[in-house]
This record gives sequence, structure tokens and C-alpha cells, in this order.
Amino acid sequence: MNPRPSNRLRIIGGDWRGRRLAFPDAAGLRPTPDRVRETLFNWLAPVIAGSRCLDLFAGSGALGLEALSRGAREAVFVEQQAEAAGALRHHLQVLGAEDRGRVVQQPVEVWLRSEPRPFDIVFLDPPYHAGLLAPTVSALAAGWVTPGGHVYFEHAADEPTPEAPPGWILHRRKRAGAVIYGLWLAGAGRGVPEEG
Repeated sequence: MNPRPSNRLRIIGGDWRGRRLAFPDAAGLRPTPDRVRETLFNWLAPVIAGSRCLDLFAGSGALGLEALSRGAREAVFVEQQAEAAGALRHHLQVLGAEDRGRVVQQPVEVWLRSEPRPFDIVFLDPPYHAGLLAPTVSALAAGWVTPGGHVYFEHAADEPTPEAPPGWILHRRKRAGAVIYGLWLAGAGRGVPEEG
């Protein structure tokens, strides 16, 4: 059953471009802004098609759904809030993407204690000021990202960007208003082109 929504997000590119999806009015749920998503997926354009994506602290699912719209082979959404997880399952059904998307209703820190299954792209947008970014990055470095894989991060501008784990490099970092966002590259592999 679709939870009662009061907010909407818009998919900005790919097969579902222009689709608007509702998500619940739950504390802390805030889709990554359109402008930031546009920049992020410009960065990822060379590597998104056919990729396996992991959307942690998925919330509205804006990042994972955008990835699927743009040709990702698979997306796993990890979200502990029941209403948000239910809305994500509904979105996958409405979009006809149940075979490419999976929703896990569980705390991220618990899910990451399972056996690592490497992903090509990880979206990491935890609640701001909750102290979750650094420990989650450390957990991801234990085999959750393919060599050459990309890890997107987002945090409030008044929070520090964590140090990259050994073998990772900070590839991109930008500010948009009160938000800092960027990409780490994990290990060796092809990167994304410089912005023109």
C-alpha cells in the first residue's frame, strides 16, 4: 500500500525524465536537490550504464531511481524508515522496475555488517549532523565498492568531509548553498571527465 505522501521529487534524466513521484513527509527526508543531482549524474555519465548501485540512507530514493532511469542495471535501496521504504517499493512497481530495484528496510550500519557484495556506484547521503558519514565510509571500504568504483557523498556545509579511506581518492568536491557533495574513487580504475 502506498503511504500517504505530501512531497514530490522529479526524475531529471533518462527513461523516466520528468516523472514526478510522491514520498512521505517524514523527519529528515530531503531529496538531493535537482541542481546537485544534475551535476552528479554528469560526472557519472560515462560509468552509469550497466552499473550496480547502492543507495544508502535512501530516503526518497531520488539518487537510486535517477540511476535506474539513466541505465543502471541494478539498485539496492537501504532505508530503515518504514513509510519511506514502502514508498520506494511502490515507486519501483509503478515504474516497472521491480526486477532492477530492491528495497531493504534495515539500518544501514546493520546491513553493512553482512557479507560485502561490491557495487560500482554507492550513494551516501545520511541525515545531516548525525555523525554517520565517517563510520559508513569506513564500513564501505571493507569490500563494498568495486575497484575503480565511485562513492558519492553529501553533507551539510558546516560538517567536515571525512578523510578518504586508504586506496581511495577524493575526486570531486563542490558546494551548493549549505550542502557539500562530491565523489571518491575507490582503488584503481577509470574516472569521470573534468567538467567542461
